Amino acid sequence: MLREMKKHRLFAVLLAFALGAAACGGDDGGDDAAGSLDEPVTIDYWLWDGNQQPFYEQCAADFTANVQPNVTVNIEQFGWGDYWTGLTASFASDSAPDVFTDHLARYPEFVESGVLVSLNDFVERDGVDVNQYFPGLAELWTSPDGERFGLPKDFDTVAMVLNEGMLADAGITAEDFANAEWNPQDGGTWGELIQRLTIDANGVRGNEDGFDGSNVAVFGFGLEGNFGAFGQTTFSAFAASAGYSAVDEVWADSANFDDPALAETVQFFADWIQAGYVTPIEDVQSLGGGTIYGNGNAATMTNGSWTISGFVDGEVPTLFAPLPVGPIGERRSMFNGLADSITTSAENPEAAWQWVKYMASAECQDVVGAGAVVFPAIPSAAAIAQEAHAANGVDVSAFTVHVDEGTTFLFPITDAASRIEDAVGPVMEQILRGEVQAADVLPDAAAAVNDILGS
Repeated sequence: MLREMKKHRLFAVLLAFALGAAACGGDDGGDDAAGSLDEPVTIDYWLWDGNQQPFYEQCAADFTANVQPNVTVNIEQFGWGDYWTGLTASFASDSAPDVFTDHLARYPEFVESGVLVSLNDFVERDGVDVNQYFPGLAELWTSPDGERFGLPKDFDTVAMVLNEGMLADAGITAEDFANAEWNPQDGGTWGELIQRLTIDANGVRGNEDGFDGSNVAVFGFGLEGNFGAFGQTTFSAFAASAGYSAVDEVWADSANFDDPALAETVQFFADWIQAGYVTPIEDVQSLGGGTIYGNGNAATMTNGSWTISGFVDGEVPTLFAPLPVGPIGERRSMFNGLADSITTSAENPEAAWQWVKYMASAECQDVVGAGAVVFPAIPSAAAIAQEAHAANGVDVSAFTVHVDEGTTFLFPITDAASRIEDAVGPVMEQILRGEVQAADVLPDAAAAVNDILGS
């Protein structure tokens, strides 16, 4: 069963006000609350990815034209940070959208706070086949007591992003990275490639005598962003390939931030920052990992499949390669997926459900797949995305190989992601700045996280 709402959380307090204000709003999706579609209805739908917006606008137009002629969908797009800030504020003021794009790191807290509509009755009534999606995606959106709060819309994985010109200058190929192995002791063959790609201000490469790691012009590897607690596009794949798992199950009551494999992985990156092979965290924080790569100051980075089109359309000729094989003998990638959720602010839950169901259908996901922005959750639609990329001359197998080989691991799902981030994120930053050693501080961070999850 879900835990009792933790009243000391500011987030929960704000949402508690929303619940009081929304008492006469939407409900659990039963027949009495279905709402009529005989009169014109407008559904407000929020998303954060501007690259996907045109394709969901097409889905909305098709939905109104072919499925529900009395339902109009109004789509609003916000940047990532503004999106979550605005969503939290909208719950507190009972002005939340009817439907919004939800994230695995966020939805458990929304569930705990009672601001999402359960989809169970809708799914059962309309016979929606939750097995039509990639294995495991639908299950991620159910709570411990069996309530469903989303239908999968896409999935994502992580891969290496490579500056084609810099690889050629160093005599390295994408295949070299595809065959690379990594370990936290010396970096393995992956580390050798990163060193060769690093160039100091005097033109000396990182694997050559005389290399000056304190005066670097091009870093062999650029961090995508802050490590944070979960490191989806930074440390997670490396740590997992060394045997680390953040949690042992979804909605876990404890985590494994004291695992030596995590400490060794994070310390590796901290040491290689100090050595000059990896971008300093200060640069990443001020400029952003994508900007550093785009400016030619980093030869490689790791990033998610949702960024493929941005790199393909960018000014830097880019190739992709799978993540390196780690000490456990396999490569790993975090497997994440988004879904659409209905809020208790929805004035017409039936209309909101019809839109959610349509976005989760092959009809809409085929449209999104053809846009080649993300990989849809339905395999046939994901194949359309792969074909669209191939038609554009882009090989995206580096991202799909993990799904094909079954070497993914799930985004850690807990009901306290924001509090865990607050507890662990600053510690990770201290490590990457070289102020502390990972093995010395991560056990205390782990204890703090376990206190949060166990409370």
